[in-house]
Amino acid sequence: MSQDRKVSIGITCYNARETIGRAIASALAQDFADIEVLIADDASTDGSAEVVTGLIAGEKRARLIRLDVNSGPAAARNAIIAAATGEFLAFFDDDDESLPGRVGAQVEAIEAFEAEKGNVLVACYAAGKRHYPNGYVKQLPAIGAEEVRPHGPAMADYLLFHRKLAGWAYNSGTPTCALMARTALFRRLGGFDANLRRVEDVDFAIRLALEGGWFIGTSEILVKQYATTGVDKSYERNRDAEVAIAEKHAPYLRSIRRYHYARNWPVLRYHHFKRDYIRFVLQFLRIWVVNPVLATEHILATGPKRLAHERRMKAEV
Repeated sequence: MSQDRKVSIGITCYNARETIGRAIASALAQDFADIEVLIADDASTDGSAEVVTGLIAGEKRARLIRLDVNSGPAAARNAIIAAATGEFLAFFDDDDESLPGRVGAQVEAIEAFEAEKGNVLVACYAAGKRHYPNGYVKQLPAIGAEEVRPHGPAMADYLLFHRKLAGWAYNSGTPTCALMARTALFRRLGGFDANLRRVEDVDFAIRLALEGGWFIGTSEILVKQYATTGVDKSYERNRDAEVAIAEKHAPYLRSIRRYHYARNWPVLRYHHFKRDYIRFVLQFLRIWVVNPVLATEHILATGPKRLAHERRMKAEV
């Protein structure tokens, strides 16, 4: 594969002084010839920006972008999109690492798909693994790594209210930490919604799907994630952001009579995570009365897997 294209690697950083070095090192270790590494520090208060400055001193391929006010990961990613000079843009997280072949594999996947399909909008996700503090490792196969690639409004339906089509492998969804696309695509869609402090990656994918976009992935494991916690990852913030996405896409959801479902399911998930089982049951019944078939299929498809995953996260290894 020729490497005559430039790839921008964007890393958002917030209070990550203990892990940002690992992320930057994995970006600079990519075996792709022409890269730039853009680190956007979202007004960290733990000295992360100073750590980054020291780590990239003398490294011509890397640059620090400092946000004056903490604005969330979407705003930090938008700063990276604005500054990127590469034809392609890949996002890394500040507490993860990517294998050296990640950038090259994703560029190759995108270009091969474009050669097959023509001038289409396409996002590529890398497969990975997530490591938990107790030693449990969760496999994260990439969406679109199989022969049938999710695309178009049907993909938005999955992201908004979990409607699945037979034969489509949705796998690990659409996390930004595994994402690469042409820089022009990010700009065409207006980047990420800075009003969302969580699940802004899901909203980006919904907008791409509604534009007719395709979702492809690598079969090779290329990203190593590390499960972390924090105030920005609270159950309340997740619930509020997921509800906000349903409200943002209300016109589309109402046109297919799925607004009630998409608006209420995040509240059901919140009650589960908070172990408030009385409210969980009441909320499920509220959803089921309006959409009995979809609600039943959804809970049966995801409930047992979720419970098994939570047991493994807590188990002694």
